[in-house]
Amino acid sequence: MDIQLKQEDKFKYIEQGEGEVMLLLHGLFGALSNWKDVLDHFSKRYKVIIPLIPIFEMNILKLSVDGLADFIYDFVEYKNLTKINLLGNSLGGHIGLVFIKKHPELVNSLVLTGSSGLYESAFGASYPKKGDRDYIRERVKLTFYDPKSTTEELVTEVYETLQDRMKVLRLLTMAKSAIRHNMRKDLPNFTQQTCLVWGLQDSITPPNVAEEFQQLLPHSELHFLDHCGHAAMMEMPHAFNMIVDDFYAKIFQK
Repeated sequence: MDIQLKQEDKFKYIEQGEGEVMLLLHGLFGALSNWKDVLDHFSKRYKVIIPLIPIFEMNILKLSVDGLADFIYDFVEYKNLTKINLLGNSLGGHIGLVFIKKHPELVNSLVLTGSSGLYESAFGASYPKKGDRDYIRERVKLTFYDPKSTTEELVTEVYETLQDRMKVLRLLTMAKSAIRHNMRKDLPNFTQQTCLVWGLQDSITPPNVAEEFQQLLPHSELHFLDHCGHAAMMEMPHAFNMIVDDFYAKIFQK
């Protein structure tokens, strides 16, 4: 990704473009690069900001979905952002939902793709032993519909993360927090226009989860992408971007 990672105060982030603010939140195993195609497409017309969520840096006693939502609030305050348009994948969507619950006045719209918050199938009941690269490759494949999307670079990234016992502990802490912090009772109170973009072959947050999100969120629309798994913005970036383009066209009347 030929872009600069900025570091200011306790925050690391990417910022590109001008206009209405899009704030992109990555998932548990996500990286800033997961949003590359979204960034390239939308930064021509919007200000796209992607903060690095400090799953491996935050004080572990504060590490939770709630704690990370507070971190995003600190970032939004630091950047003096208002009326932001949140996009969240997987855990990033869940963090965005908690952020909206706490600070609804700061959020203009919401896009969720493969979001946790209602239900998700965890990475695994037990984490693989050191060196079990084949197991890790099979688990990473569950993220995508197309096996070609499971690159060796991605497998290596997850493999190296799971060799660090403290990182594994943090991942387990976050997974448990996500399960505990269910949003089912809160979603009917949301007033933001919401776009749900879901892979029909998402095995981590299956299609019925998207349908429940649509039922619970009062101002939501749902779009399914066939031959697509848990990370639609990575696996089918063109289709994902077109759906979000149309959604923003209605919101901003462009």
